[in-house]
Formats: sequence, C-alpha cells, structure tokens
Amino acid sequence: MNSAPVAPATASLDDPFYYLTNFRYVVSWVNARHHDLLSATERDAIGHFETLPQASQALLVRMVMRKGELFRLDKLSYAEIGDTEQALVPLVALGWVDRAPQLTSRELFRLLRLSELRQALADEIANAGLARNSTKAALQAAVEEKPLQAPAPLPQWWPAATTQVVRLTVMAFCDRLRLMFFGNLRQDWAEFVLTELGLQRFEQVPLTAESRAFQSREEVTTYLTLHRLRERLDDGELPQTLSTQVLPASSNRWLSSRRARLLLTMGRTAERGGDSELALTLYADANNSDARIRRLRVLERLGRYSDAYKLTISALDAQPHEGEIQALMRLLPRLARKLGQKVERSDRAEQQAAQALTYVLHLPGPQPVERAVAEALATPTAPVYYVENSLLTGLFGLLFWPVIFKPLPGAFFHPFHSGPADLYREDFVPQRQADINACLAQLDDGRYKETILRTWHAKQGIASPFVHWGIVSEELLALALKCLPPAHLRACFMRLLDDLKHNRAGLPDLIQLMPDAPPREPRYKMIEVKAPGDRLQDNQRRWIDFFCRHSMPVEVCHVRWQPAPEPEEIKQEKSKKIESKQEDAE
Repeated sequence: MNSAPVAPATASLDDPFYYLTNFRYVVSWVNARHHDLLSATERDAIGHFETLPQASQALLVRMVMRKGELFRLDKLSYAEIGDTEQALVPLVALGWVDRAPQLTSRELFRLLRLSELRQALADEIANAGLARNSTKAALQAAVEEKPLQAPAPLPQWWPAATTQVVRLTVMAFCDRLRLMFFGNLRQDWAEFVLTELGLQRFEQVPLTAESRAFQSREEVTTYLTLHRLRERLDDGELPQTLSTQVLPASSNRWLSSRRARLLLTMGRTAERGGDSELALTLYADANNSDARIRRLRVLERLGRYSDAYKLTISALDAQPHEGEIQALMRLLPRLARKLGQKVERSDRAEQQAAQALTYVLHLPGPQPVERAVAEALATPTAPVYYVENSLLTGLFGLLFWPVIFKPLPGAFFHPFHSGPADLYREDFVPQRQADINACLAQLDDGRYKETILRTWHAKQGIASPFVHWGIVSEELLALALKCLPPAHLRACFMRLLDDLKHNRAGLPDLIQLMPDAPPREPRYKMIEVKAPGDRLQDNQRRWIDFFCRHSMPVEVCHVRWQPAPEPEEIKQEKSKKIESKQEDAE
C-alpha cells in the first residue's frame, strides 16, 4: 500500500469499484498519518487487506458500507464482484467473516422474511396455538415469551434454511479507521459519493502531516467508548448501568466536551425515569451550561432550595454566557422567595425585548406564517425576505471566510470539512484574532462589500457552517449590503464571535429592505414572526434585547388568523333558507 494517499480523494462513479478505491484512500491516509496510533494487529490487518484478491476486498467494503454486521449471502450479490462464495473464502480464512454466527431471536426476526419465519418456527407456532398466517409481531411475541433461548447458528433455528447468514467481525476496526480519518463517526463513506456526484463541495484546505484529529491512541479509544455508550443508551440500556462505565474526564477539551454531552443525556434519561439523585450526580459531573441549569431545576423540584441558591450564585460568579445568565436570573428570585430572602430580579432582557415594536397582524389563514407576513408587509420599493438565521450569519461567513478556513493545526484533517473542527472551542477566536481584526477593519474602510460579493461568487456552493446558499441569493446580498450600515454589521459580528455556538441562532425570521429610503432614516427592519399561540424563545429575546440596545430596527409581529370569507354561493343559499323560514312562519 502507498505510504501516502494521493489525490483525488474520490473515485469516479464510472469505475464499478469506486467504493473500493475510496476505502483504499482512507486506509492509506490513516496508515500514513496515524501509523503511530495503530496497534501491531491493526497494522498487520492493513497489510493483509492489501494482499487480498480484488473481489474479496470489494466484498468486505460492501459489507462495511452497509448497516449492521449480519448479512444474508443471497443479499450480497454484486455484478463487479462475481461469485460471492469465492470472494468470501479469504475473508473467512482471516477470521474477518464468521460463516456460522450465533443469532439471537431478535437478530433472526430482523434477518428473515415472514414466510421464512413461519417455516423456521413452525413448532413454536403450533405449541403457542398461533395460526399459520400469524403476523411477524405475533410470532416474535410468542418466541420472546418463552424462557430466554441461547443464541444459535441459523441451521439450529431453521434446519431447512434456504439461505446463509454471515457476520462481519472487523466492523469495530473499520469504524476506528473511519473515526481517525473524519475525526467523528457522524460522517461516513457516503461523503465520497456525494462529493463525486457534485451534491457536496468542500473548501480545499492545505493539509500537512500534522493535520490529524487525534494525537494519541488513547484519544481514539476514548471517543469510541463514549460513542458506544451513547448507542447503548439510545438502544434502551439504563443510565444506572452505563454511568459506571463512563471514563474519567480527559485533558483533551474536545473529548471532555463529548463526555459532558453524554453525561447530560444520561442525566435527562435518569430524570425522566424518576431517579433524581442519579440525575443530580450526572449533571454535576457534566458541569456544562445545560447540565448546570438542569441540576438546579432538579434541586428546586426536590425542595433543596438552599443548595440550589448557593449553586446559582456560584454559577453567576463564574461569568457564564448570556443564555445561562438568562436562565439563572429566572431561578434566583424563585429560590430567594422560598428561602425568605429578598433579591432584585433583573428583567433587563424582558424589558428591552418589550421595547421592540410589537403588533398584531390579522391575516386569512391558516397558511405558512412567515410567507403570509412577508407578502402582507412587502411593497414594490421595500421587499421582505425570509432569512431566519441565514442573512447576518451568511454575511459573517462570507467576510470571515479566510478566518473560518484558516489551516491551523487541529482545525482540518481530511478533505470533507464543512468548517473547522475547533469552531465552537474557547480558543477559536484567540488563535485567529489578528485575522479577525483584519476582516473587521474592512467594515471601517468600506472594503467589506467587495470582499463579501467576491467571496460569494468564488465560493458559490461550497459547504460552510454559516452560508446557506439557497437563501443568500445575489439579489438579497446586494440589497442587504446597500441597506445594512457597517456599524450594525460590526456589532452583530462581534456578538457572533463572542459565542458562535449559541448566538448563531435566534435571529428574526424576516428582513425588510428599503434601499430608496433617505440616508438618515432606517433602511431596513428585522421582523420576528409569531404564529397564534407561539411565544418568543430565550435566544430570540436575547437578540431582540441586543438590537434594542444598539438602536437597530426590529419588530415582533404576532399573527392572528381571520376566518375565511364565505363564498357568494353559500351566502345566497343561506339567505334563501332564511327567507323560506320567514315565509313558513308567516
């Protein structure tokens, strides 16, 4: 195998073995850049893979790219591979495929069709008194009601089986390779196909030998352990069991953040299940913003007001982000009242939000509410656009494109990044401060307009964490740059940079642009739309508060649906009936 991967990263779909070429690329990439993170057994496995016949390599990859580890041989038929049985022999010899896997009853029901299950479980059907045409659910219930049956090979379940089942035994190793390549298990082999089809395009960031997701084998193992625990939790295992298997906090902040999210999810599951004490323990261990708030709410619900009050004060002293401050300042007065203490409640966010122009708009409906308001408020000289979380963030993403895609160590480590891996980490801004300042300076001298438009044309369609190409059209972009003052853009961009993770959401639904308005008058206004019964969310209140404090025009439009007018024919029919009743009465 080559010592280093070669471009391009994706194979042509005209090649019937395109998926194998892509898999080889990943293996070569990992072997070249993560060689020191592979065990001797894993390095041997890569060597064995290289010596396999092409058909065996292709069959292995076909299984790896499919869901699960169990496969029916009659479903593993591919024209480019040919004889599946022959391709399977080397894989079985290496122990990578088990030809007689032990199957649980649930696996059996997942693999076999209903007609096959009726044949395989004929005795169980008869003993349970079920009809031969029983449904799959009824058959499974009957089997699972019996004492737990040990897993067994398919022929033991079904002696007259007309198919064979095999188990892929190297999926864990392949997942490790995929993780070391992508830096996550969210992305998979489909990334190659989507890129080759042109459905996804990624910024080409220069990569060096130091560009990799993990620096030690322990970090890879920690990630995989956390991932498996989350899978088991999602499959219904209890947090009481899983929580004891969570590894201690890592010095790696990225992995610590993943661990905290897992603990938060376990805590929520425990809380919903009624185990408040375990939930409190898990929330305390997670110790992120969401976990701290949930811990305080559980303490409040349990009547432990003094503990909750002390923790609330401590959290406020730690200078949390504004979303957490908002939640804490709601808790504090309630806890103080329970303890008989007096405290000044800060309603600054609510008061500022109330200063925004708020009105009710009666429209015929129901219909898509944002579109209805946009159509009602738009004029030929002041169009209204639906831009929720897309326009201001899009302008930000276009101006700061070189900042976002700067090839720093640990930010990019494969060709399929839609944004840097450290985008939401605390050191994202400090590591790029000089470049950020250079972009902000363009707002002062007017160069930002040309930069944003040039980037829009040059990077059209390339994946970005901030630019939604389907919404930010060239027409909208040109109008927005004409109507939005650079001082307002600077203020919004600074707020985004202050907390990219939380502040990128909650922006108003609509914007009305007024390019012909006098220069000294507002030339735009943002409009948050609320359907009947809908209320402002916390992140929306925070943005509205921000706009009001910076004298940026913002409105809140509450929609009420008008009853649709009756068609003229129905009115006439009703009139005739009334006249008829009057005549009868006379």
